[in-house]
Amino acid sequence: MPDNAALREGLARALAYFPHLAGRFHSYEYGYPKVVLNDAGIRLKEAIAPSTLEEHLPFGPTASFLTLHPHPAEGVEVLLQVQLTRFSCGGLTLGLTSHHRIGDSSSICHFLFTWAKLVQGRDVGTLPFFGWSSVCAPRNPARVEFDHLGAEFRPKSGATRPRGNLEANLSKMCNQSFHFSKEFIAKLKGRVNGGDPSRRVSTFVSVLTHIWKKTTLARTLPDDELTQVRLVVNGRQRIKPPVPPEYYGNLVLWAYPKLTAGEVLRASYSHVAQVIREAIEKVDDGYFRSFMAFGEQLMGKGGAEIAVTLPEVGGFLNPDIMISSWLSLQFHELDFGGGVPPPFSRQGSPVEGLMILVPSCGEDGGVDVYLALEKSHAATMSQVMHTVD
Repeated sequence: MPDNAALREGLARALAYFPHLAGRFHSYEYGYPKVVLNDAGIRLKEAIAPSTLEEHLPFGPTASFLTLHPHPAEGVEVLLQVQLTRFSCGGLTLGLTSHHRIGDSSSICHFLFTWAKLVQGRDVGTLPFFGWSSVCAPRNPARVEFDHLGAEFRPKSGATRPRGNLEANLSKMCNQSFHFSKEFIAKLKGRVNGGDPSRRVSTFVSVLTHIWKKTTLARTLPDDELTQVRLVVNGRQRIKPPVPPEYYGNLVLWAYPKLTAGEVLRASYSHVAQVIREAIEKVDDGYFRSFMAFGEQLMGKGGAEIAVTLPEVGGFLNPDIMISSWLSLQFHELDFGGGVPPPFSRQGSPVEGLMILVPSCGEDGGVDVYLALEKSHAATMSQVMHTVD
């Protein structure tokens, strides 16, 4: 495993290729944020633990795990924070937090692999692509064809769910992690494809179908209550012509499959999966171009009067869920010179109903699920998550 000096040097060199991470947000007319590439730097924290790394494995959403991760409140203006924790055995954990507005998961994954290559003395390979103006140019003439003021944005004056006391809300949540083996995922795919192995189904849709069913069950929602999934759609594969995978920035929007709780619970896996696929297919090139045109229309005072629809810290999404998939990313193959990481995990979620899917480091083809639910529902979730009705 490389020492901290080598990691620091590689980090500094990697930032030269990803200057946005070392920049700062500034506001210009009407309060719009912009990133100033001023090389103001990131926040790097180095810590020493008297225990061995093995004593902390496997990682779970616990208080001790959170100490291995930089706390966002410690560097509010900084867009990237990194914590290196060295253990008595020589083992190392790398904790990272970044501002999603300047880089989505694909971009941060590219940055981490560039850093790892530089630490090993290897060529950086593919450089990030910063062609924002060419990728995000609206159609001419620009056309807004969808209701973005309601999907991605809301009026600032609009009603929002009362959040209440932040600490009290967080105390009502329980962070959980679940492992889906390769065999279990094959069983889910069998339910989705109706037992027809010639019908190709994705791991993501199969796992999401199952999670949506089990979350609805654990929450004991009334049959007639509408529940929806807010899921991330990567524009790199949806925009035409396709955007290079090395595009740096935030190029994701959301799809919103909807069903009543009764439909989620009693419909077949195949039907629920089809509803999810149809919602994803709607977020196509036309939808992204419409969103870009909507952004052009907001230039000026009007844009300052809206806010994004993302949940706030301490918020509850029930009866809905929000899910992000990192299954196509290769975090579990990240190697700084000491081998691939035994575990790859994420910090506990501060939003009820928020879920993340990551490839399992311990099993090829396995998936790890991280989620937060109300404590009153978490116990049921533990009992039903690995059951297939």
